[in-house]
Amino acid sequence: MKHGKKYKESLKSFDFSKNYDIKDALDICTKTAKAKFDETVELHVRLGVDSRHADQQVRGAIVLPHGTGKNIKILAICKGDNEKLAKEAGADYVGAEEMAQKIQSENWMDFDVLITTPDMMGVVGRLGKILGPRGLMPNPKAGTVATDIAKAIREAKAGKIEYRLDKTNIIHCPIGKASFGVDKLFDNFDALISAIVKAKPEAAKGEYLKSCVISSTMGPGIKVSTGKYAAS
Repeated sequence: MKHGKKYKESLKSFDFSKNYDIKDALDICTKTAKAKFDETVELHVRLGVDSRHADQQVRGAIVLPHGTGKNIKILAICKGDNEKLAKEAGADYVGAEEMAQKIQSENWMDFDVLITTPDMMGVVGRLGKILGPRGLMPNPKAGTVATDIAKAIREAKAGKIEYRLDKTNIIHCPIGKASFGVDKLFDNFDALISAIVKAKPEAAKGEYLKSCVISSTMGPGIKVSTGKYAAS
């Protein structure tokens, strides 16, 4: 991949081989976010697990203290009284079978999160091949299949994110915008990494937090020391 002048300049501002204290790393990250838009700051953490085994999966959801800085579009698939509750809670789109049909027939995907109720999973389940590859399939562990749909919507709007392993045993998650500043980004980082540590599978052996890197959308990766969390 070819990198631009700003990226190359950013690389000169820190030691790429060093593991930084998280606040120092966030300070570097926000200062090297030089794009014309408000860059997203992301956490990338490699875990000492094997995602091929069911007993070593790491997955969950957490409401970040300061949100993600992104305006989340929510589709609520529900029926009856839940439709009114979903609208009042702030869902951008609300409906039942007709919304599922819209996704299926029109490949309509103008939403960031799909939240549904357990009684509608028979309908939503048929969309697995469309939603699954995009990471949009509702799941109880992520809080996107919920009996209290209003609460789930409010949490999603407040900045609830899902964390889960990819095939290379890495979790990739946004922790806010560069404009948040170091303190707010630290609070979000601390909440997320603590949740990941708490979710450590019993079957995981040896070092759990293998490596941790933060980066902005267009900026370089900065290695973070996780000794504090590994010892907790």
